[in-house]
Amino acid sequence: MNRRLVLAAVAIALLATLAGCSALSGGISDEQLDQEAEYGDLRDSEADVAIDLEDGSMIEDGEFRAVYDLNETEELSLYRSSLYRDEPLDINSVRYWYPNGTELTGSELTVEQGQSETTVQVPDGNGTLAFSGEAGRKTFQLPAFVEGSYVVTVPEGHRTSNFLFGDVSPNGYEREVIDDRERLSWAELENTISLRYYLTRDIPLFLGLVGTVAVLGGIGIGYYYRQVKQLRKQREKFGLDIDTDDDSDGGPPGFP
Repeated sequence: MNRRLVLAAVAIALLATLAGCSALSGGISDEQLDQEAEYGDLRDSEADVAIDLEDGSMIEDGEFRAVYDLNETEELSLYRSSLYRDEPLDINSVRYWYPNGTELTGSELTVEQGQSETTVQVPDGNGTLAFSGEAGRKTFQLPAFVEGSYVVTVPEGHRTSNFLFGDVSPNGYEREVIDDRERLSWAELENTISLRYYLTRDIPLFLGLVGTVAVLGGIGIGYYYRQVKQLRKQREKFGLDIDTDDDSDGGPPGFP
C-alpha cells in the first residue's frame, strides 16, 4: 500500500512539472498577442527602433510600446536579464507589417515562449514588428534586440536629467524635450538600455521635505542647547560644579 502511495505521489509530481513546463512554453495566449494598441506615432519615427514609455501608478508598473524595423531579421529572441539568468519577455499587442504595409496580428505569427526567451518569427525580414510589455515603476530596462538607431520617449512630465533621481545608460545619447516629454536618442546602439526617471513636480516636494526636516532639526537642537544651559545654571546655583580635585598630599582643598 505504501509503495502504491509513493508511486502515485511521484506520478502527480511529474504531471505537475510537465504541466508547468507546458504552461511556460505556451504562456502567451492569442488573445494577449492580439490585444489592441496604437503604434502609428512610433512607426513614423526615423529611428530603427522607437520605444514609448507610459507611467504606472503607486501599485502598478508602467508599460512600453516598441516598434522595430527588422532590417533583414526574420527572428527576434526577446528576454530580460535578471540577477541569475535570462527570463522570457512577456509581450502583448503584437503586430507585423510587410514592406508593402499589409498587417498581421500576433496570433498570425509564430510566437513561442520558452524558459529563457520569447521567440518571434516573421515571414519577411524587411518588415516592421511591434509589441508592448511591462516597464518598471519609474524605471525601464531592455536589451538592444537589433542594431541600429534608437529613440526612447519617457512619460509626460518626467525627466532623467537630475543626477540624484535620474540615470541613463549607455552614454552617447542626445536629449530633447518635446511637448513636455523627454526624448532620448542614440545614433547606434548595441547594449542594454537602462533608464531611471522621475516626475518633475517631485523635486520641489523633495526639497520642501528636506527643508522642513532641516528646520525641525534646527529647532530640536536649539531646544536641547537651551535645556543644557538651564541645567548648567541650576548646577552652578547649588554649587554642584565646584572644583573638588584633591591636592597632591591628599589634604582638604585650600589647606597646605
